[in-house]
Amino acid sequence: MTSKLNKEEKAAFLPAYRRLLNSVGRLDTSCGLDAQAHADKQKLKKLVRDAVEKGAYGRDLYGLNVLLRTLQTSLIVVDEIGLKRTAVLAVWLAPLVSAELCTPEEVKKQFGEDAANIIGGLIKTQQLYKKNAAIHNEHFRTLLISFAEDVRVVLIMIAERLYLMRMAKQIENDEHRRQIAAEASYLYAPLSHKLGLYKIKSELEDLSLKFRDREMFDFIKQKLNATKTTRDEYIAQFIAPLKEKLTALGLNFDIKGRTKSIHSINNKLMKQKIEFEKIYDLFAIRVVLDTPIEKEKSECWQAYSVVTDMYQPNPNRLKDWLSVPKSNGYESLHTTVMGPGGRWVEVQIRSKRMDEIAEKGLAAHWKYKGVKGESGLDDWLTNVREVLEHPENSSAELIDEFKMGLYDEEIFVFTPKGDLFKLPQGATVLDFAFAIHTKVGSKCVSAKVNDKNVPIKYKLQSGDQVDIQTSPNQLPKQDWLNIAVTGKARVKIKQSLKEMATQQVDLAKELLHRRFKNRKIEVDDGVLSRLIKKKGYKTVTDFYIAIAKEQLDVNTLIDNYLEFVKKEQEPDHTDRSVENYEAPGRPNESSASADELVIDRDLTGIDYQLAKCCHPIYGDDIFGFVSSQGIKIHRKNCPNAPQMFEKFGYRIVKSRWSGKSGTGYQVSLRIVGNDDIGIVTNVTSIISKENGMSLRSINVDSQDGLFSGTLTVSLADTSVLNSLIKKIKGVKGVKQVSRY
Repeated sequence: MTSKLNKEEKAAFLPAYRRLLNSVGRLDTSCGLDAQAHADKQKLKKLVRDAVEKGAYGRDLYGLNVLLRTLQTSLIVVDEIGLKRTAVLAVWLAPLVSAELCTPEEVKKQFGEDAANIIGGLIKTQQLYKKNAAIHNEHFRTLLISFAEDVRVVLIMIAERLYLMRMAKQIENDEHRRQIAAEASYLYAPLSHKLGLYKIKSELEDLSLKFRDREMFDFIKQKLNATKTTRDEYIAQFIAPLKEKLTALGLNFDIKGRTKSIHSINNKLMKQKIEFEKIYDLFAIRVVLDTPIEKEKSECWQAYSVVTDMYQPNPNRLKDWLSVPKSNGYESLHTTVMGPGGRWVEVQIRSKRMDEIAEKGLAAHWKYKGVKGESGLDDWLTNVREVLEHPENSSAELIDEFKMGLYDEEIFVFTPKGDLFKLPQGATVLDFAFAIHTKVGSKCVSAKVNDKNVPIKYKLQSGDQVDIQTSPNQLPKQDWLNIAVTGKARVKIKQSLKEMATQQVDLAKELLHRRFKNRKIEVDDGVLSRLIKKKGYKTVTDFYIAIAKEQLDVNTLIDNYLEFVKKEQEPDHTDRSVENYEAPGRPNESSASADELVIDRDLTGIDYQLAKCCHPIYGDDIFGFVSSQGIKIHRKNCPNAPQMFEKFGYRIVKSRWSGKSGTGYQVSLRIVGNDDIGIVTNVTSIISKENGMSLRSINVDSQDGLFSGTLTVSLADTSVLNSLIKKIKGVKGVKQVSRY
């Protein structure tokens, strides 16, 4: 199996390989899976041997041996993070699936669906890195989606990145080293922190600083080495009386000093702009108690009492994560006390169980919570998924919502019944209401915080007891988006506002059409659309919302509609007979050309106008209607035709087009399609390319993912119109084209 390794790599591989087999064996046996573990090992060994012979474990982009990288990543996954069988299998099998030496279906069949799913997530992220892409919004978002599917994908990625950082000095390409270091600092260290992997987080930060600012890294390291003897002496002086007192109480414990990370010291130097010698909190004292879980809190507080009796505490620096653990499972008691020589010293007090969770994060937390396997997710991950499930959010918006939860401090607030909720710093009463339930948030009007009435924009503090006040008449408002800070609340508010707008439009439409029906009026959508535009509404949605808000009276609108129709048709209601009709001389400017139309008994040169209610064009089936302004030409399928034939049949005159086609006829088309600006561009492009055709006006309205547009086009005849309609229907995304 090691034939592809050089001499140094072989020396590192064999002991690590034996250690991995032993570690995995212990893990699986402890779960009662000894037989399955043995079978897995045999199948995995065969697949890996075959893959090595076929060259699947060659050198990666950075020149590192993939076989050794896979082994070391597996050890980190097991020993430093605490994952088990499935994660280890995924680490080994992912390169085989990537090299197409093994299919996801084969993995699923031989090792289970869980392993196949993790491998799928790993391959997706690996494909991004093959493109050598820097961390940016889309890459970051893709990683989050993978994280939402299975947290083990990210834990394995963190393990692999830790190995890369440990091996960075062997990577010859400086650009690759800088990229790896930057990503470790920007992405993987914060993720490790959020998942509770504090030891890994510190190592990633230190190694990142080492390759990004080697001069500063070496400076701090040399200073720490130079002051090590003095520091060790001080720690021993501080610890000695504590050991004596804790032992006298009969407590089992381990106590030691821990030097702060180089990265955290660098941050302090940068922020406070002080010299190294002025930093006094270079280390922390950790007391780890070996005690049963039922005695943990009481013994931790006992130890705290000993520390604060012996050394003066700073009351503002007490951090109690025993009573209220962090969302990643971290539990500990932190205090800062005045040690010998007037130096402030941080003391951390925790149990062995808590210490393991602090080292291995969520993986250890699941183990102690009794979760079987590796399939637990924390509350924070659930909130991330809720944001990701709504595709209407932009990538940048997702990143903002995520960063808010990733980097900000948390607060803890309680309901009157004592239920605990975790929220980001700066969260408001409104955020808390939506955290309880969407219905509670939507109906929230105020709250009582610690028995004091406060508005929904009030910012909560840790320890607040919050009693949400609701009203059945309350509805979400647009300005709530300026109050809410959590991703969940903002997403729910946007959804509610969109749903309310849709409901208002639907109710207004129903009301308007019911009133038209009550007055026995047939609505012409084309006429109504022109009336809406004339009244100054930019979109049809704005028009219906105005009706819903009672800004526009429906009865008055219907009267306006009837007047508008009357004005467009302008019929002459005095009784006149066609036989007594005397035609004026030549047609005026608004008339069509005399030789394009033949009226009644093959008469030409008669003044006529094309009706605005149906806009007939050359080639339409038409008829004439006698009015005081001459003859109006209508299409036979004009919406007003039935009424004209029924009430004013004696004014109807036969009409037909002559043999010569005219030019410049206006026709309106209604187009419905997917809400995509590209569709409008394609349609207008088609019109612009047609000879003798021009676009006169366009009006577009979008709603619920669809757009409806009205185009007015100038063209020659119905054959050109039919050809245009056919071409528009062929545009991708267009669902319907109809003539007004």
